[in-house]
Amino acid sequence: MRFRCAFAWLAILLAAMSFLSAWAAPAFAVPQGSSALPNASAVVKPQAYVSLDRVPRGKAFEVAVVVEIARGFHMNSHKPSDEYLIPTTIAAQIPAGIKLEDTVYPSGRLQKFAFSPTKPLDVYTGSVTLRLKLLAQGTAPLGSVTIPMTLRYQACNDAACLPPVKVLVNVPLEIVAASVKARPVHPELFSDSTPAILLK
Repeated sequence: MRFRCAFAWLAILLAAMSFLSAWAAPAFAVPQGSSALPNASAVVKPQAYVSLDRVPRGKAFEVAVVVEIARGFHMNSHKPSDEYLIPTTIAAQIPAGIKLEDTVYPSGRLQKFAFSPTKPLDVYTGSVTLRLKLLAQGTAPLGSVTIPMTLRYQACNDAACLPPVKVLVNVPLEIVAASVKARPVHPELFSDSTPAILLK
């Protein structure tokens, strides 16, 4: 009888030790040599839109690049708070027959972070739209055209910054004769009601 009781107490003690050991262990451990931060190019998702369904020769048009920023991350605005911070930029390789008139960057928002608790930083969060104002010249080749654009940014969360990265955004459009009537599309993206920084 005493042997059975001692055995039962030993079993209970071992079970309790096993439970305490499992409770004290971390639920998840990052393997050595890996990082919990995502790849810098995966933090944003850019999507390009053209203001016209087709672009007649001699007609002004716009391209909007809508950038969705992952939750918990931000990018420096085009005019960051300090010179050492990397600004967000969009650069286009303009094909023959198309002229870049202006580049429009939205104003950022001042926000404090753990690494800058006293000085707010000028940043983009959530969704931000960058716009380019262009002109299809009279000599623009007719047919399908692609405008390659490069979005450059540095994404950070509240504690760390990822390396600067460049993301390619291709903008397809169709150039048609000057006599062809074009239809405006995506008017919600090309409104001038949002405060912006205009670069000429």
